[in-house]
Amino acid sequence: MSEPATRRFDSVERLRTAHERLEELRSGVDDRGEDDVETVAETYRSAQRLLDRYVDDATGTGDFKSYVEFRGEFATLVEDLPDDLPRREAFEDALDAVDKRRLNQSDFDRAREALARAEDLVDLLDDRDDARETYREARIDARDRIDEIDERTAELERLLELGDADLDAPVEQLREPIEAYDESVRKAFREYRETASACELLEFVEHTRAFPLVDLPRPSENLLAYVRESPDGEEPIPALLEYADYSRSKLEHYAADADALKRSVATERTYLERLDADPLTVGWPPPERGVLRWRVVELRKVVDRFAPEDAIAKLREVRALAADAERYERLRDAAVATHRLDADSRERLASGEVGDELDALREERAALEATLEELPEP
Repeated sequence: MSEPATRRFDSVERLRTAHERLEELRSGVDDRGEDDVETVAETYRSAQRLLDRYVDDATGTGDFKSYVEFRGEFATLVEDLPDDLPRREAFEDALDAVDKRRLNQSDFDRAREALARAEDLVDLLDDRDDARETYREARIDARDRIDEIDERTAELERLLELGDADLDAPVEQLREPIEAYDESVRKAFREYRETASACELLEFVEHTRAFPLVDLPRPSENLLAYVRESPDGEEPIPALLEYADYSRSKLEHYAADADALKRSVATERTYLERLDADPLTVGWPPPERGVLRWRVVELRKVVDRFAPEDAIAKLREVRALAADAERYERLRDAAVATHRLDADSRERLASGEVGDELDALREERAALEATLEELPEP
């Protein structure tokens, strides 16, 4: 049996089995009278608590006051029970076991043995409550499985779309301009990062807040305040990172405030070291045409602050790629397909396995939806 078929069996059958088990136990409780069963369970637990509480103080030469309290509470618990309560004789026998002028451990043991005759109804109630929770979890799992199916279905549908792409299309017509721009902006940003003051660079990063499609990671408020307020903020980031490794005595010869530099830069080392040009690139495979057009508009306004004219010219060439919508999407589909379709995916597409899995998932989803609608809430 294939994996999708197995999951279809498991998800639907688990839901039905959980519901059937709950209904069976509910019927068992109802047949004996739910109020009576709950009274038995509550009395059983109260009796066990009394035995646990007084077993040491009320036995042998223990505290007489505790003995009197125990006898009174246990007798009241049993004598107040309805005459026709199921398993009432078990509680009466437990009371008889401790209805003595002097108690020992064996009397408490005999009381527990008598109470054990009521455990079947206690267990029945507990089992019903457990079954209700299991059924509730099965419904939650079924809905989670539907979400998984929807995600997997979208993946497979996209895979089928990629399978229809023209893998012989000249994707280099997209790749070459994009890679040329990406390489150019990476080089320009490396130079900017090495030469600009930390204050200037982080102010630049802050400036990109206005451009949601340029996702440069933001500096912390503490770091930003430090480079703005300290004279050391005029140093480039590589220099600050190098200083942060110095001993405090050596650092005092290089930094205006050694303590502030240690505190502000050393704690932000990971952020500063990872700050690179990745969010300023287009990447491969490229995004959808609409995204690319707006992203290039924002990138143009951002990279113009540090990049040379040749990098800006390459970005304009990237924007020109999106002018012909049909051509761009055809080449992009081929680029995405070439990038994402490994040998295994191509084999699964050719054999029809992807289509079979998609059909199985849709069938499973329909079965789960129907079962959830058919079966009541717990």
